[in-house]
Amino acid sequence: MRNGAAGNGAAQPVQSVDRALAILEILARRGATGVTELGAELGVHKSTASRLLATLEQRGLVEQLRERGLFRLGFGLVRLAGASAAQLDLTDVTRAVAQRLAADLDETVNVAVLDGVEAVNVSQVNGSASIGVLNWVGRRTPLHATASGKVLLAFGPGEVAGRVLAAPLERFTPATVGDAAVLERELAAVRERGWAATVGELEAGLNAVAAPLRAADGRLVAAMSVSGPSYRLRPEDFARVAARLCAAAAEAGGAPG
Repeated sequence: MRNGAAGNGAAQPVQSVDRALAILEILARRGATGVTELGAELGVHKSTASRLLATLEQRGLVEQLRERGLFRLGFGLVRLAGASAAQLDLTDVTRAVAQRLAADLDETVNVAVLDGVEAVNVSQVNGSASIGVLNWVGRRTPLHATASGKVLLAFGPGEVAGRVLAAPLERFTPATVGDAAVLERELAAVRERGWAATVGELEAGLNAVAAPLRAADGRLVAAMSVSGPSYRLRPEDFARVAARLCAAAAEAGGAPG
């Protein structure tokens, strides 16, 4: 078997591992979900889904809400994500800057990196006014519907922007940009002014501003964003917030301010 796999030049996925990872992705997307629903989405019997969940629960990667019989992501994933982020050194480098910015603006500051055609949030700092804010660390978000995503699209690899613009753009709210031509014009504007903003495009009532985070050599490594409820982070505040954010991103990335 081992020789055959090597001869084919590509490893075949191990079915049980593939299904277990699919469960984690489903829970990340849907939140707390029952065994029956998970089995249906995986296309397996409920008993198979239950065995996979039991293994993941033993490892702390999922946990069961006993009173409702639902499963959600476990804190074991936070440990793994923290170890991964530490190895990347990105969160360590940006943490102090993000903390100062969050304290200064009293809003949530996130750092996101490009992963394929999605953004993955690797660090989050909440401001004093950010009580009850969702923890976005480890979550994947669409590039076309988030401020961080638009920064990564505008300043990232051209082939990624090409793939996103060529594919259907999913609408998450009535404000989500669903037309490729409109998105392309918006990305051109982002490149011109140096930052991106969204008004309720991923979630109604949630606004955000983002700026590129670059290495000292000018290479894009991530996007840093400030987000908050629409009644606090208003469109008329975007330029002021963006100025602070761009300065913070330049400091964190080591680029000249």
